Amino acid sequence: MDAIEIKDLVKSYGDLKAVNGIDLTVKAGEVFCFLGPNGAGKTTTVEILEGYRKRDSGTVSVLGYDPENGGRAFREHIGIMLQESGIQLQFSVREALDLYRSYYSNPRSTIELIEMVELSGSADIRVEALSGGQRRRLDLALALAGDPELVFLDEPTTGFDPAARRNAWHTIEGLRSLGKTIFLTTHYMDEAQALADRVAVIAAGQIVALDTPDRIGGRDTTTSTIRFLLPPNILLHELPPLSGIEHLDADIAIEGESVTIHTSRPDLALHVLTSWSVSRGIELGGLTVSRATLEDVYLELTEESK
Repeated sequence: MDAIEIKDLVKSYGDLKAVNGIDLTVKAGEVFCFLGPNGAGKTTTVEILEGYRKRDSGTVSVLGYDPENGGRAFREHIGIMLQESGIQLQFSVREALDLYRSYYSNPRSTIELIEMVELSGSADIRVEALSGGQRRRLDLALALAGDPELVFLDEPTTGFDPAARRNAWHTIEGLRSLGKTIFLTTHYMDEAQALADRVAVIAAGQIVALDTPDRIGGRDTTTSTIRFLLPPNILLHELPPLSGIEHLDADIAIEGESVTIHTSRPDLALHVLTSWSVSRGIELGGLTVSRATLEDVYLELTEESK
């Protein structure tokens, strides 16, 4: 059974269609990343899935339940990490987890939760005394308190330093290895690239891309970009000619000392360039080859929808 199934989901606020007939399926056991700019319909969609907001039309199934009326049975199986939690500031980490665990029939142990989010040294510290990153770790532990099948993570690593972010990623990967389904929203494209099995991009209330991060990031797979610095005392016209070479289409531009080549065959272009430079003992400084990243494509897609 798929963890989430959405068909023709619609939600409007007055004349504004925040969600405009989207279809979406999330497979059980995958990390699914939902991307979109502010006002795109992302938060509305997630709140409908969590059961906090009613839809206007369409069908929604989350773990086999309609989240609008799933009740306690539905909530026993999901965990939610919001951008901001309302946990009482006077509680210690341990007390907060003990409270949240009491809401579930088969919770994880408090000790296990504390260790999972690396708060062992802060178990008896009050929430009000935690740093921003520590509070986010506690939010993650609270979301996992009931040992949910499906976890909604809303910007889970906001406020984390680089080391804490990587540790959070390891925790999420560990949940996936246990067969948990993760529905992740984030503004960090490297996070989506590193964690997600699949990514959906929503813009203006509609899904504009849905695939693996690599496939979305490489949507323009026909074009690569080669960059290097023009060698000293070498003019652009002195570089080896790339036009006219069979199977090699290349668009060359220069800005200052930087040379940029867009080509569908970077292997051929590099062969010509490096053979030329090596034969003359010339270095092509700063030589790089790249394709469109997930962030590049995301920005393009969301800009096009405005």
